Amino acid sequence: MRLSYRRSILSQFAALAALVVTCLALMSASVEAQDKVVPRGRSEVLYSYAPIVKRVAPTVVNVYVRRKVQMRVSPFMNDPFFRRFFGNGFGIPRERVQRSLGSGVIVSPKGVVVTNYHVIKGGGDAEIVVVLSDNREYSARIVLKDEKTDLAILQIDAPKSKFSHIEIEDSDSLEVGDIVLAIGNPFGVGQTVTSGIVSALARTRVGISDYQFFIQTDAAINPGNSGGALVDMNGRLVGINTSIFSKSGGSLGIGFAIPSNMVRLVVQSALKGGKIARPWFGAKLQTVTRNIVESLGLDRPVGALVNFVYPGGPAERAGFAQGDVIISVNGRKISDPRAFRYRFATSELDSTARLQVVRDGKTRIANVAVLAAPDNGRGSASVLSGPHPFSGAEVSNLSPALAEELSLDDFSGVVILDIRRRSSAKNIGLRERDILVRINGERVKTVRQLKRLVSKRRRVWKFSIKRNGRIISTVLGG
Repeated sequence: MRLSYRRSILSQFAALAALVVTCLALMSASVEAQDKVVPRGRSEVLYSYAPIVKRVAPTVVNVYVRRKVQMRVSPFMNDPFFRRFFGNGFGIPRERVQRSLGSGVIVSPKGVVVTNYHVIKGGGDAEIVVVLSDNREYSARIVLKDEKTDLAILQIDAPKSKFSHIEIEDSDSLEVGDIVLAIGNPFGVGQTVTSGIVSALARTRVGISDYQFFIQTDAAINPGNSGGALVDMNGRLVGINTSIFSKSGGSLGIGFAIPSNMVRLVVQSALKGGKIARPWFGAKLQTVTRNIVESLGLDRPVGALVNFVYPGGPAERAGFAQGDVIISVNGRKISDPRAFRYRFATSELDSTARLQVVRDGKTRIANVAVLAAPDNGRGSASVLSGPHPFSGAEVSNLSPALAEELSLDDFSGVVILDIRRRSSAKNIGLRERDILVRINGERVKTVRQLKRLVSKRRRVWKFSIKRNGRIISTVLGG
């Protein structure tokens, strides 16, 4: 009886197993059949970005810059003999209109437009025209232009009109692999939409602007797309398309966009009066190399190494010292000084930035006040004149704010802001952003002292300047 009972149990298990196998086979067959079924309607196969584009396209504009330039025309201009002896100034002066084209994005119902600085560069005396997606044209004026970020803010001249505008998203919410759309006017063919993904974030070695921290995308970006919108799947602005990596001039699937958090900072500055107040850290930073990783207590070359702390600046007040390595800002990891500069620059003024620091192999947290640099120094600006080699140079006392504006490492001394044409300073090869170090053995400290030094008549002038971190010494006369 026990034997028959066991046989009964085994037969039941066998039947159950057969049933399971049969069900799995039917499910598999059903899935395969479902994969191969012809769609029963358009709704089953229609996946489209059209709703996003319809909402965003009216906010993207074309930006035309027209300026008059003087040219000299001569039938001999192509002759090497005449070019050698008369240069490019030989010929009859003619005036022609030079045109440039880019894109822009409306970020306010009052007609505030964001575009790239390089789109409107030199457009102070030029005519700027903004063309909407529906072909309406408006003149526009420059409210703010910032070469450091390669951004510019325009105002459409239509005070009684309201415009479609795009919302600015937090670019830190982006992740690699997110789908994005690029909208602009490539090659002047008209408004064009391309799609792709975020290929990389925090690209810092692109060499486009001073604040190098870019979103990389494979959405097709071409000449004319500059200043156009990079938008996410919510139809919000996450970046301003600014450049491409290309050997042919066309898209190779490597495009770069300025993050929207930097865009927001520049827009807010424009709306508050047209001047950017940048946070000042008060220290010089350098890249962490593989050669010094172990000595800094790190396991890999990341972060920004402090190599000089400005006395009295925010960094010193927060306890920073030479040799500290900053590895994150407000919880965001940084790879190099460029990444730190972006993170700190996009911190809100009059707030506190939380920095993670490694010192002697130990990690600590430093809270740094986010403050604007004191005094830009331009109030002391003066043009030198008189019978000396520096005549025609506009000079100013250096300050932390002016050093930040000019991307200089020195926070004190006298810097050249501008050189007048056909001046003595131009003839001896002085350039903008040169720092005057010594004149005839005396250290140059202020503009007032400099004027006293150059007021003395001399037969021989010995002077030193600092250019791109190098000291250049020169002797004139004798």
